[in-house]
This record gives sequence, structure tokens and C-alpha cells, in this order.
Amino acid sequence: MKAANLAFRPAIVVSLIAGLTVFTGLLPVSSTAQDTQRTIATGSNIPLTADAPNEYTVKTGDTLWDISKVFLRDPWYWPEIWYVNPQVANPHLIYPGDVLKLVYIDGQPRVTLGDRGGEATESGGGKHLTPQVRREPLSQAITAIPYDVIAGFMGRPTLLDGDQVKNAPYVVALRDGHVIGATGNEIYAVGIGSAAADSRYSIIHVEEKLYDPETRDMLGYSGIYVGSGPVATTGDPAKLVLTDSAREALQGDKLFPESTDVNVDFVPHAPAANIDARVIAVRDHTRMGQYQVIALNRGQRAGLEPGHVLAISQIGNVVRDTYSKGGMSATTSATSRGHGKPVQLPDERIGLAMVFKAFDKMSYALVMETSHEIRQGDLARNP
Repeated sequence: MKAANLAFRPAIVVSLIAGLTVFTGLLPVSSTAQDTQRTIATGSNIPLTADAPNEYTVKTGDTLWDISKVFLRDPWYWPEIWYVNPQVANPHLIYPGDVLKLVYIDGQPRVTLGDRGGEATESGGGKHLTPQVRREPLSQAITAIPYDVIAGFMGRPTLLDGDQVKNAPYVVALRDGHVIGATGNEIYAVGIGSAAADSRYSIIHVEEKLYDPETRDMLGYSGIYVGSGPVATTGDPAKLVLTDSAREALQGDKLFPESTDVNVDFVPHAPAANIDARVIAVRDHTRMGQYQVIALNRGQRAGLEPGHVLAISQIGNVVRDTYSKGGMSATTSATSRGHGKPVQLPDERIGLAMVFKAFDKMSYALVMETSHEIRQGDLARNP
């Protein structure tokens, strides 16, 4: 069978692994998924991949999105096939080394935890694990998306919600009367509060306002990374030393902690509500591909939450049809073609994105798959 390579991240968790029955016992009667039972053509409403393996061993570096794609054509169906044992502490957590098995329970495909490192024993036609105490750093558990990508963005945010800008600490002055700051310069910041000495902050220059293209409400701001440095003297204002700079630091620039605790303990799933959103900003205009961060003009108020998967589509262009009456050809002048009947081309799906942070009226999402460059104005809807 096909094998796939897939990981997660560190708070000590102690979980008691009770006996887990894979084929009989604690689980309803089930059978190993066979090659002839792979797709919805066999009667299941869950679209498996044609070559989904009977079992998969979780590997360091895997994400839940990756694991979902091993078994599913559409990863947002994961909550519908993940079958957990309620007698196992933290049953939703998956760790490197765990063996996941694809089985059929009551005629429906399910993925269940088949082995979590205990010694396997055969009893009554089923496979059980010897109960044992498992001690694992929580950070090693598999996350839905790469933690480092999200933590890096939140530590150097270049798409900002309005409340983030309003409440963030800011540069109030530069030492020795400097108007701009660069590497080696000292700055004074208001609002850091009880930050410890040597804790590092990123400095972000707030730039363009982000508007909802439909309502014209101001939703947030784009930002530019200025530099970073540690707290040299605590207090309010606190003094920081710029040890890295990409451009000049100015009074009024905002500060954000470089080390940010980001919650990625969620699973991919489709929104329950009907979502009709627009991409209002893209973090990196110079590259196209997986793990770009985009901002959307919908948030908690519209029903969005971390883990929601959205399909990204380009809006179809309007073209002129000068051929509908016959007798026209591709050599017709541009002026004549301009008088043709307008035809709306269909929207084209170009990728998938997963929400990882939702505010009241806007959200951050991570691009998981894309075939074309994602741009401001693209659509984000239910997958």
C-alpha cells in the first residue's frame, strides 16, 4: 500500500492509554478498508483518496492537513472520519509514531488510532494495547498547520486588525534626538508594561488602510516590518536597542512581541454557515504558493473560526462576444469587437485556504493549496 510522510510541536501531558480495540471490543464491529472500498462509489458519502493506505505511521514534521490528505480527497472532511477512543486521555491529539488505521465501522470509513507505542496483544479477534503511562511534550502533538509559519507571521504581522493597531505599544521617541532609527540605535516605547528585560519586540510601520470592498468599512491596516530588538531598560516608557533593521524606525511605529503563543489546536473543517468573502490583502506579493497569509473581509460575525477551510476563486472576466450573429472573425477590428454582447466568464477555483485567526469583521487565513497567484479581490467561499 501507499505510504505517506507527515508532524507536530512542546507543556507536559500525561495520558493513560487504555486498551484500544481496533477491530472488535471498544469500537463497533469494523473491518479493514479494502481497495474496493476506497471511494464514494461504494456507498459512502465521504470522498476518500483512491490510494488511501490501510494504515499510516505519523512522522515528525507532519501536519493534520497533510495527514487528512493521505486519506481524504477533501481534507475538511477529517472530523467526519476521525474516530477517537473516549477512554484515552486527550484522544484528539496525534503524535509522531502513532499508527492510524483506516477501517470501516457500520459501513462507513473511519480513521482510528491503532497503536500508540504500547505492546500489542491479540485477544478475542481484536488487537489491544497494553495500558501504560505516556509522557509527551504537548508541543510534539500534530498541529493542523505548521506552527512556525503562523508564529512567524504573528511575531512580525504585516496584516493588522484595527484593534491590534489601536492597542499595540508604540515608539514614542528615539534617543539623542534622532528622527529615524537604524541598527544600533536606542528607542523608547510606551505601552510595553511589565515586559521583562531582554524580551524581543518587532517594530511594524502601519501603512495602508484595509477596506471592505463591499461595505467600504475600514477593517484593518497593512504593515511593513521595520526591525527588532530586545528590551534594554524596563519601565514605561521602556528602552529597546535595535539589533536588526530593514528600514528606518519612526515615532509612532507599533511594537509586537517577537515570541508569540499561537493556538493551532484545531482541525480542518468546512464552515457551517454560508461564507461569501473577499481577499482584502496578501502578505507577500512577490511569491505564490503554499503558506502565504491572506486577510479576508469576514470574521467571527459571519461565523468564521480557526480551522475553517475556504475555496479561493478568481472572479471571471467579462468579455465581448462579437461572433454570436455570425459573419465575424478574429480579424475584426478592436473597435468592432468592443460593441459585442458582454459575456460573464465563470469564476475559476484556484486554491484552498484555512482560517487561523478570526477577529470580529476580518480574518487571517493560510493558503494551503494554489494553482495561480492569489490576489486582492479574489473570492473565498465554502469549499
